[in-house]
Amino acid sequence: MDPVSRRRFLATGGAAAAALTFGGTAGAAGLDRALRETRRRAIAPAGTTLETVATQQGNSGYRTLTAGPGWPLVTRTDLSTGASGRDDRRRALASFVQFTDIHIVDAQSPMRFEYLHPFTGSAHRPHETLTTQGGTSLVRRVNSLTTGPFTGRAPDFVVCTGDNTDNHERIELDWYLSMLSGGTIVPNTGNAGEYEGVQNSGATLYWNPGNSVKDMYKDKGFPYLPHLLSTAIQQFESPGLRIPWYAVFGNHDDSVSGTLPPGLPFVDAIYTGTLKLEGLSSSSEAEKLAGAMRENPRAAADALPHLDGPIRVVAADERRKPFTPKEFVSAHLADEVTGKGPFGHGFSERNVEENSGYYTFPIAEGVVGISMDSTCRAGFVNGAIGTAQFEWIERVLTKGSSRYYDSEGKLVKQDASDTYFLLFSHHTSDTMDNGVPDPERLFEKRHTGAELLALLHRFPNVLAWVNGHTHRNEISPRPGDRPEQGFWEINTASHVDYPHHARIIELADNGDGTLSLFTTLIEAESPYETNYADTSPRGLASLYRELAYNDIHRDQDFLGAAKDHNTELLLTDPLGARKSGR
Repeated sequence: MDPVSRRRFLATGGAAAAALTFGGTAGAAGLDRALRETRRRAIAPAGTTLETVATQQGNSGYRTLTAGPGWPLVTRTDLSTGASGRDDRRRALASFVQFTDIHIVDAQSPMRFEYLHPFTGSAHRPHETLTTQGGTSLVRRVNSLTTGPFTGRAPDFVVCTGDNTDNHERIELDWYLSMLSGGTIVPNTGNAGEYEGVQNSGATLYWNPGNSVKDMYKDKGFPYLPHLLSTAIQQFESPGLRIPWYAVFGNHDDSVSGTLPPGLPFVDAIYTGTLKLEGLSSSSEAEKLAGAMRENPRAAADALPHLDGPIRVVAADERRKPFTPKEFVSAHLADEVTGKGPFGHGFSERNVEENSGYYTFPIAEGVVGISMDSTCRAGFVNGAIGTAQFEWIERVLTKGSSRYYDSEGKLVKQDASDTYFLLFSHHTSDTMDNGVPDPERLFEKRHTGAELLALLHRFPNVLAWVNGHTHRNEISPRPGDRPEQGFWEINTASHVDYPHHARIIELADNGDGTLSLFTTLIEAESPYETNYADTSPRGLASLYRELAYNDIHRDQDFLGAAKDHNTELLLTDPLGARKSGR
């Protein structure tokens, strides 16, 4: 099917954010101008949301998808203003792809809280049996991108900024590693060839695609697909990424459902046991437990033995055993998951020995990446970093800066080779507010996002902080006291919830004392139009996207505005004067 026309696109909800950004009711003309200017400036828009975007058809009910017109480039001058003609002078410095919040799910695990979804939407998603097929389709998209859309530089690597697994199970980790490095995936646990999860329970609380139960999802128009569950658990192959990739810890990689503290014997026994709770006896009990998981995870864990509701007997599976942070790191060091490298995907034996999850890595000549671990070992959704890591970041930044500011705001000059810095974490600056002590380092202070922002502003060579966690597209300027002390915080939506995005980020020197960070959203390569008869991995990946767009808990705010999508982020080059010899 050819992409829909701009006029038809503007008549649907999919264009609302873009149209409003470019002038509200007069947005059509402004959007047309922006799209023409984007086509003029882009080198290779194919395969990105510059070209086409998943767009729902119709205005109500269960809505299928089609290919809508692409989103335009938005130039943001919050921190600096570039000179005209910079497209012709531009020199590419680096290019990479950000995956975040992939949430590879063992949808049949006994240690899940699907019955809480009326109060916590992420507890159950109608498409969660298809996360491996959806993620592999995103891998195929990246493999097809041989040229950066604005600089012409092909992506150098992929970075996965946390929540790579959903419930920190060993089998989820295995699927995730096979998906990114290449290999065979059998997305099934328990009995071979048999689905044993809530989606064939007959409970009206869940979408039951294979039977005629009038559940709350079918009431919203979800289809009857009798073969879905049996095909969703079939073996398939992932080609793996054709470029190197790096891993970052997320709270779902570190704790039960990303919330409860890990290492509780009773909870660990549920993972590998045979009893799966499929509901609670009362709605009030579910609401109370959902609240405890947000506010008091330990109390929620203590409540588990006393929950009452329908229980299903399932096949035990030792592969569901939760992994520890050290085991997460060690798994990345296995030869069989090296793929296109690097060995360890950023982690090293030192991380194993120190039980740490942070490291540096070379991005390109003169550009260094700093991967942080912002998770809390004691549970809770939000994060922070300990003093050891905080001071380590300061040492790394100091070593690569010939000019920086001390904690009193005084300029410090030293003999050092300058490098640009890009930082990566799971949590955003706003969601690093968890002061609960690390159980393994009880007396170590935890530092918030506000403290980290203050540290980063002292080092002008910091250009961007790239993160996830919130499942939304949001790009925020972080201005400093002086123009060269500003940097960008780039947050990208998840690939488990609507709108299923990843992001290409290109760094370029404009040759005029400014730098540009181009951020371009991408979608998986599966067709927008779902063919329910196509049960291939690619066909299932299309269904994965369509179901997510129709999820009854879909949050429209996750999409973000046009200024959070395809952007040129300008900033003052902190090395500009030094490069010109001044």
